[in-house]
Amino acid sequence: MKQLRVSVLVGLFAAAGVLSWAGARLWDSVGTLPKVPVAAPIVLAVIAVVLAATALSLRARLRAQRERRAGAKGVDPLVAARAVVFGQASALVAALVAGMYGGTGVFLWMDGLD
Repeated sequence: MKQLRVSVLVGLFAAAGVLSWAGARLWDSVGTLPKVPVAAPIVLAVIAVVLAATALSLRARLRAQRERRAGAKGVDPLVAARAVVFGQASALVAALVAGMYGGTGVFLWMDGLD
């Protein structure tokens, strides 16, 4: 498994931002921009809470195992691998969504200056 590099996340963020800005500009020339569903930020917040809870639980179990505490539950290697893949996927999605919101936000900010 390859380590996810920050440069990949920055590149994805920038590409999504530019494409979102261009798409918003094109869409605005045709008509009005679509509204963001109310549930979108709520769903993203719920996903972030689930990720944080999973990460904290896994970190506590790894710390207990490393410190050789009595009765510490070990972490199954398959669970650890799933957590890494889940973390990488969520980082990629977060960069993509942040770039999309950022690109649209820049368009709206520039449109407000006119």
